[in-house]
Amino acid sequence: MAYAHRVAPGTKIKLRKYDPDRTVGLQKDEALERFAKLSAELGGLQEELYAAGQHAALVILQGMDTSGKDGTIRRVFESVNPQPCHVWPFKVPTKEELAHDFLWRVHQVVPRTGLFGIFNRSHYEDVLVARVRRLVPKDVWKARYAQINHFEALLAASGTIVLKFFLHISKEEQKERLLKRERDPAKAWKLSAGDWGDHARWEDYMKAYADALSRCSTEAAPWYIVPANHKWFRDLAVCDVVVQTLKSYRSVWRATLVDMSKTRLAELKAIHKRHRSERRS
Repeated sequence: MAYAHRVAPGTKIKLRKYDPDRTVGLQKDEALERFAKLSAELGGLQEELYAAGQHAALVILQGMDTSGKDGTIRRVFESVNPQPCHVWPFKVPTKEELAHDFLWRVHQVVPRTGLFGIFNRSHYEDVLVARVRRLVPKDVWKARYAQINHFEALLAASGTIVLKFFLHISKEEQKERLLKRERDPAKAWKLSAGDWGDHARWEDYMKAYADALSRCSTEAAPWYIVPANHKWFRDLAVCDVVVQTLKSYRSVWRATLVDMSKTRLAELKAIHKRHRSERRS
């Protein structure tokens, strides 16, 4: 059963057709049970990814403020070994970053083979925020769709497994979450002056996201639309896609690990043989 919607290349996306409350009929308890099994499986897959050293994994999370990017990272990847895993939050570009092309800061933190990378926001901010807030001219951000596709094709051709998730919440749900943060002194630090401003630009952002999903979902780097009004379903949907995708590489990794094991065992056998010979002499 597919929990998230994979955007087929060339699809014209209209986000109003995708229900952010969708749970495919699952109740929370059942979803949490399924999530626990997938989470444990993800831990094993990440270990094999790291040990085989043939691919890298890059998970990109995008969504409006309060859509749950931080929460997704905490929950979905809680079983992943933190040593070969790197989370990178993309903030407002620095002066140095703005002096380079928009992909410069991104390419520097793409995971190398064997590692697991998670982007909290990404290069897509340059066709989302840059577009909606008019930070660059229209001809600049329009050209970036093709540039992004070429960049992600390069990553995929170099062995990076690219998975992109749009955490889809409703405007009403975002409003409730923003108000909840305002009322909670322990959570108010998460708010910024621009949060309500972006909420007011909701329709502009939905158009920008729809174009990004439509223009930049490819076979090499697919986009997934995740219903995210219910956090427990959001986590299940993201974890399921990551696990099912990585499982398709498992046979390749295990074949490599079997060969590595044979080589290591042969080396150990030779060492033990030499030690026995030395003891006899």
